[in-house]
Amino acid sequence: MMYLDLFLGFLRVGCFAFGGAYGSIPLIRDVVLSYGWMTDESLTYMIAVSESTPGPIMINLATYVGSSQGGLLGAIIATVAVVLPSFVIILLVMALLKNAMKNSYVQAILRGLKPCIIGIIFATGVFMTVNHAIVDTRAGILTIVLAVIMFGSKSVLKKKISPILLIILSACMGIVVYGV
Repeated sequence: MMYLDLFLGFLRVGCFAFGGAYGSIPLIRDVVLSYGWMTDESLTYMIAVSESTPGPIMINLATYVGSSQGGLLGAIIATVAVVLPSFVIILLVMALLKNAMKNSYVQAILRGLKPCIIGIIFATGVFMTVNHAIVDTRAGILTIVLAVIMFGSKSVLKKKISPILLIILSACMGIVVYGV
């Protein structure tokens, strides 16, 4: 039953996850919490780990949750389930809708989805920031410092800071603040 739950839960995530990994985080959170596979706090930590490891966040999360719930077979099932809808959709798009991208209605639909995806990603970031800044003031302070570094680097250095450098800075700051 666990394997079927993993498959159906992550298949649902894969079917309705538009906008990439950050847009899928609310869906993953809903599935993982509704099945009781992880707590909200441990899921947040896993999101942070998934962001800093190579590969898509959604696949990393599915693999980790599947592994924690059903071992190697659970990891394979959850990963396949989360990837399957995208794989099938891409195959269908390439086979059936090769000329559809030239259609002005299809282009209008895709342009209309962009603000929705931006809103979902922004809401997820705000939720995670506010939720953990209230519980842990150190997390709130780190968030503010990293935001100042990210936005301030453009005005001071006249260029944006590298995402890799920002990840390294946040890891070092996390070690100093939480490890000491």
